[in-house]
Amino acid sequence: MIPTDLSYHLSKYLLEFLPGTRGLSSNTIASRRDAFALLLVFCRDVKDIPVEKVKIQTLSTDLITEYLDWLEVTRGCCAATRNQRLTSIKAFFKYLQSVTPEHLLLCQQIMSMPLKKTTTGNIGYLTLDGIKVILDSVDSSTRSGRRDLVLLSVLYDSGARVQELADLTVGDIHLKKPRTLSLTGKGQKKRIVPIMEPTARLLEQYLAENNLDDTSKKQKPLFSNRSGKKLTRAGITYILEKYVNHIRELYPELIPDVVSVHSFRHSKAMHMLQAGVPLIYIRDFLGHEEISTTEIYARCDGKMKREAFESAYSEVHSSQLPVWKQDKDLLVWLKSLC
Repeated sequence: MIPTDLSYHLSKYLLEFLPGTRGLSSNTIASRRDAFALLLVFCRDVKDIPVEKVKIQTLSTDLITEYLDWLEVTRGCCAATRNQRLTSIKAFFKYLQSVTPEHLLLCQQIMSMPLKKTTTGNIGYLTLDGIKVILDSVDSSTRSGRRDLVLLSVLYDSGARVQELADLTVGDIHLKKPRTLSLTGKGQKKRIVPIMEPTARLLEQYLAENNLDDTSKKQKPLFSNRSGKKLTRAGITYILEKYVNHIRELYPELIPDVVSVHSFRHSKAMHMLQAGVPLIYIRDFLGHEEISTTEIYARCDGKMKREAFESAYSEVHSSQLPVWKQDKDLLVWLKSLC
């Protein structure tokens, strides 16, 4: 079977260009890969085009629009996910136009496809009481329960992304004062975040119980499954949902309908903001590139906005009626206009 032009260039793009030339992380490459994996599934199952026959010219703007609609309608993806898939496709065609000039027109047509307008919803975050009841619900009498308690405590205390938490190794933990945690974020950028005293004590006990407090274990994953392999994103999500679904029945007023691993990160940021921590420090803590990304938390806190408005409020109303209301001749004239 002769490979298609799409298979050749897509393989070069995913295996050589993104990791080699661009130096993107494996997670970013996986996201780009998934966009095309789903596109090929769409071509096969919906358009009846065998995967091995999909060519560059097959991917017209009309077909890609149908694919994006299919993601939303059939697979239930939100507009943000739809835009993410389209962005991945546009990035590939931006690369493609420089290596296949004969497809320049098609590449530019696809690169000009607009993203779908999305609405900015409220950030889902938990109150301090909500975080507390989730942590209190963990059964720390079992070995797995103690691991889960440490995992959820570190997740909240560090404000880590789920992949950052999954990638933690024993060597990333520094329990001597000042106690810190080293997180590897997007683009392999590292940042150091502080660990609070209660979480540090839990970590000390956890490392000792699992024989991870030896210097030879620094490269071991901090959180692992029964097979000794590091927990995956799905595994961490499963652990959180297990406790959230149980505790929601007991405290529905404290647990929102949707709680994700990222909700812990949002919660930490909101609690820091409510405690008076400046946005610029929260930005560095979360590993945001721009302060504008962090400002979303300030826009979300209605209580803080109300208090800020109230503190800045000055009395401007007079106890006396305005001059124009006291002038009877002026009132008569105004009424005559009607």
